[in-house]
Amino acid sequence: MSTKVAIVILNWNGCSYLERYLPPLLKYSPPEISKIYVADNHSTDSSVEFLETNYPEIGLIRFPCNYGFAKGYALALPQIQAKYYVLLNSDVEVTENWLGPIIDMMDRNEEIAAAMPKMLSFHDRDKFEYAGAGGGFIDRYGYPFCRGRILTKIEIDKGQYNDTCEIFWASGACMFLRSEAYSRTGGLDGDFFAHMEEIDLCWRLKRLGYKIYFCGESKVYHVGGGTLPNDNPRKLYYNYRNSLFLLFKNITTVQFLTVFLPRMLLDGISALAYLAQGKGHFFMSVVRAHLRFYINLWMLVNKRRIFNRIIDKKQVQQVYPGSIVFSFFIKGNKRFDQLDFTCK
Repeated sequence: MSTKVAIVILNWNGCSYLERYLPPLLKYSPPEISKIYVADNHSTDSSVEFLETNYPEIGLIRFPCNYGFAKGYALALPQIQAKYYVLLNSDVEVTENWLGPIIDMMDRNEEIAAAMPKMLSFHDRDKFEYAGAGGGFIDRYGYPFCRGRILTKIEIDKGQYNDTCEIFWASGACMFLRSEAYSRTGGLDGDFFAHMEEIDLCWRLKRLGYKIYFCGESKVYHVGGGTLPNDNPRKLYYNYRNSLFLLFKNITTVQFLTVFLPRMLLDGISALAYLAQGKGHFFMSVVRAHLRFYINLWMLVNKRRIFNRIIDKKQVQQVYPGSIVFSFFIKGNKRFDQLDFTCK
């Protein structure tokens, strides 16, 4: 049965999150336009039993193994009929009227394929949250940042991003998607497993001519680090590897010649900085990420070739023309408003 808005939570051993955050989600999600689904990545805790006992009205999709974020959603979404999907992390607390403003915005403008609300920290509620903050952007070397969060510097929410504007990427922690546009891209790339797969998806949507938007009228609170903590070497590995994946998949051959060598140099400096700090496990995460990138190079070439067949080389906007790393560490620009760059 089709619904206008399908709210889809990908869960893996997140029973405690489901217990805490499903009640406000049900309270603030109008049942006349929305239905909630949980896609379970073969949890070994009591998640499935909890849902079947307490929330039989929630659609439950069960997988035989843990497919990760990207492949889990890639397998779940085709099983659901809806005009819009909302990909929602299990550790997100929604607020009153979180749904309406973004759906209304997307109803009014069919060019918008993806959108996100203002994302604040659950534990420090006057601050933005790392995973999305006030909307995502990317620099020309493939390093992502946000309004409200540049690298490790997180801003306090003072209403500075209570606007509506076009951005480069929407956070996968709370991502609204037009299902028809999502299907045109081929969906989330399961080879990413976790981290930055939403940036890759948004980049492909923009290359098809769609727009990605931030809506400050809606807000949610995100715990963050629910799958992997921010200081986890494995998370660092995925961040570096997947950043290389998405960069290679989406830039042109001409851009590759001017972008990739500087990017390799920047990653090398980062790796050496970890080593100098005595963080040998972080150093090895960067090395492993680059090795895995080279091993998968032919696969990435094929992915790029397949997608390039369905696009007409749209000019992608909202890319920061310089290096966010250089701007942060050398120029000392720690806030979005200090960049020579605007949210248009």
